[in-house]
Amino acid sequence: MPSWTDTVRFAFQPVVNLTTGGVTALEILARPESGDILAQARRDPELDGRLAAFAMRAAARQETLLPLHVNVFAGTLADLGGLAALRDEVRQAGRMPWEVTVDIGPPFTHVPHQALVEAVTVLRDEGFRICADGIGDGDVPLRVLADLAPDLVKLDASLLSRPAVVRAMRTLCEQLGALLSVEGVETESQCAAAVSAGAQLAQGELFAPPARRPAADVYVPALSPVAATTPPYGPPVRQFVRPAALLPAGASAGQVRALLTGSPDVSGVVLVDAAGVPVRSVHRSRFLLSLSGRYGHALYADRPAARLGDPPRTVGVDATAWEVLDVVADGAPDRTSDDVAVIDRLGRCVGVVRLADLVRALAESRVEEAAALNPLTRLPGSDAITGEVDRWIADGRVFTLSWLDVDGFKRVNDGAGFAAGDELIRAVGRALQAAASGATRVGHIGGDDFLVLADPESLDPLATSVLDTPWSAGGLAVTLSLATVLCAPGSVTDHREAAASLAPLKQAAKSLRGASWVLGRAGLPGHEIRRGSGAAPAHAESWAGGPGRG
Repeated sequence: MPSWTDTVRFAFQPVVNLTTGGVTALEILARPESGDILAQARRDPELDGRLAAFAMRAAARQETLLPLHVNVFAGTLADLGGLAALRDEVRQAGRMPWEVTVDIGPPFTHVPHQALVEAVTVLRDEGFRICADGIGDGDVPLRVLADLAPDLVKLDASLLSRPAVVRAMRTLCEQLGALLSVEGVETESQCAAAVSAGAQLAQGELFAPPARRPAADVYVPALSPVAATTPPYGPPVRQFVRPAALLPAGASAGQVRALLTGSPDVSGVVLVDAAGVPVRSVHRSRFLLSLSGRYGHALYADRPAARLGDPPRTVGVDATAWEVLDVVADGAPDRTSDDVAVIDRLGRCVGVVRLADLVRALAESRVEEAAALNPLTRLPGSDAITGEVDRWIADGRVFTLSWLDVDGFKRVNDGAGFAAGDELIRAVGRALQAAASGATRVGHIGGDDFLVLADPESLDPLATSVLDTPWSAGGLAVTLSLATVLCAPGSVTDHREAAASLAPLKQAAKSLRGASWVLGRAGLPGHEIRRGSGAAPAHAESWAGGPGRG
């Protein structure tokens, strides 16, 4: 009777980085030629564990340098407590554990929670990366997802028709320190939706179908940068990580040369110690130039490659693109093209980033940001502010959203001229920016209208500073009106609801004489008059719990 190993073949599907367009890993997919071995593996943890080990053995025969994804069921991991057979195969293949991601798939129902978390801890301590697979098309509870703290979360492509869900998952991933990937991408519109929703990785038939031989050449449609998904402090380095070419610290120059000449896309080699910590960095061009010189091969081929390397430049996996640029800028000028090694919390190399990828992405984000700025004040427009509002809502933050404008601005334009009106708007914008502190975001949404997103404790000094300033244009004294809505967690679901809560407060502020400020709470009736005089609306009331009085 033939063994089950005789009826299973394996295919490899690239996982594509949507920022760089490069292949970041290969997922190993079991393809039974007969029977339903996967259904049996779902019920039999021992069989599933051997299937994962067999997948690793199949990858080793292909001699690919790319990181690998190996699939296991959640029940298998909880039952076996660490996948000893897979770990043995990884060692025999000469691969580092951190070059292998374990994709944990559903079902999660009835899987012992504590046993699953403990098994993941064992794998993570050895260096394996963890992926939560089948999210959106499976049964993984959010509590389990949070406790697993995966390095990667894979969503089913069906969720792309629900962009709010994908954006919320992106926010959760940022809190967990994970990347977001979408599986099953088949069309360019799905790819665009994945990018728009904030996914950093993807795989599917659009890029490359599963194949018996690993493929590094994939189709990637032209991708437009999405400024709304880029944090204000710079994009995280995670989304730029490329696979690292790793060799032991004692590797000879001949071994490095063989790797580089056989892999023309590899720009350098990172030499690591037994724990996977970078000890030397070998730059492709400088290394090959040294060997190509007179007597170069004879002098160096059998000697340690570390002699032709440099001290590695490293950044933590939680760094931002700007921090990587700081590392590059502090180094020697002749090393600006060197890869920068990305290390995990234990100092192990999990990949590299290239300067070209960072510069291109940061330049594109700056172009997008500049295009969204108001040409008069150079402040962000409404899209940037409302996008930030949605992120704060998803993070469960308490915040205030304020609208400010100039009272009787048409009178300023008619009486003092549009040039004086423009200068007044610029001055108000500068004053708001100068008074902003912490995470406060100021936007100019057109005309004399401004939006301010702030923590409650940051708003009072800003309001006091701007409202207490005497304003004038062309000799005409003017006043400002400010309306604020305080949004507690759960009081609004998105920026549209926050804006709807703010609308009646605008009218109340404009009904008052002089510099005015009214403040309300989302979801509750009434408002408090903080500044201004005149007959208050009959429903006006004071309430506690908002920002302190100015």
